[in-house]
Amino acid sequence: MIYNLISVSFSVYSAAILIRILLSWLPMINQNNSVIRFIYDITEPYLAFFRRILPPSPSFPVDFSPILAIVALNLAEYLVFLIFSRIF
Repeated sequence: MIYNLISVSFSVYSAAILIRILLSWLPMINQNNSVIRFIYDITEPYLAFFRRILPPSPSFPVDFSPILAIVALNLAEYLVFLIFSRIF
């Protein structure tokens, strides 16, 4: 049961980051929409951390921080499962 809860939590947050990436490709979308604002609000603190580590280059203005963030999230999920498998 706890494994499923952890897995779903990581999956939902990864999906929120992926939705955020897709929304960034749609500049004409209304960012005052409550659902869109919620996605930005829950993902921005996490993505801002990775933007400080890997800032976008002025010569190549593509933000790779979400990719790094998703990789780190997957690694964290793996480590959490590894720890839980040794405890339980």
